Amino acid sequence: MSPPSRRLQTKPVITCLKTFLISYSLIFWVTGVILLAVGVWGKVSLEAYFSLSSDESTNAPYVLIGTGATIVIFGLFGCFATCRGSPWMLKLYAMFLTLVFLAELVAGISGFIFRHEIKAKLDVAYKHAVLTYNSTDSSSVAVDAIQRTLHCCGVTNYTDWNGTDYFQHEGIPASCCKDNTNCTPEILKDFNKAKTEVYTTGCFALMTGVMEANLGIIAGISFGIAFFQLIGIFLSCCLSRYITNNQYEMV
Repeated sequence: MSPPSRRLQTKPVITCLKTFLISYSLIFWVTGVILLAVGVWGKVSLEAYFSLSSDESTNAPYVLIGTGATIVIFGLFGCFATCRGSPWMLKLYAMFLTLVFLAELVAGISGFIFRHEIKAKLDVAYKHAVLTYNSTDSSSVAVDAIQRTLHCCGVTNYTDWNGTDYFQHEGIPASCCKDNTNCTPEILKDFNKAKTEVYTTGCFALMTGVMEANLGIIAGISFGIAFFQLIGIFLSCCLSRYITNNQYEMV
């Protein structure tokens, strides 16, 4: 057992480490809440964009929600482990922080490397959604939402609707209209007349711009949180080691 004088010298160090680790765990808990909020926001605000692609793409907001909820739980666990001064709990907390760090780092790097591939897949998916548009299925609803929100029409411009079956029967979708009261079926079936009543700018460039801007924000938050884990890992390991080596127990 360590001499009493050594334990007395070590006690302020451990107290200081505990204070820092509890503060860190609270901040970590807040980042979990932020990720949870970003995931919910992404599900609500970007659902139209995600629904154009494959089923795997629609899981992105749920990944953020799940990660945020997990971080919230382990943030509370970190506070509990620190207050208890339990070495095995602190090691478990450090292990979790390491896994979160690696997962977020890999996800961020993968997203950056494959961003052009993701954009290309979205291009194919959006063109297919326009070509098979019928105004009722999920991809058609997504196209309408994008055209209304971004004030655009078609893929590259409003004339893209010329090659669709929907145009042959109904004309340009009403979601392209600047003012629905001026868009009659007759106008929507004539590109010359519709030119002044519908949005002429294509949606794909605008859509990818919005997504890249939002993904940039999400990526920045994710990378910031990822490197923030290193502080928690260091504090948890140091505290666990001090407690173990000096057989320190909280009173």
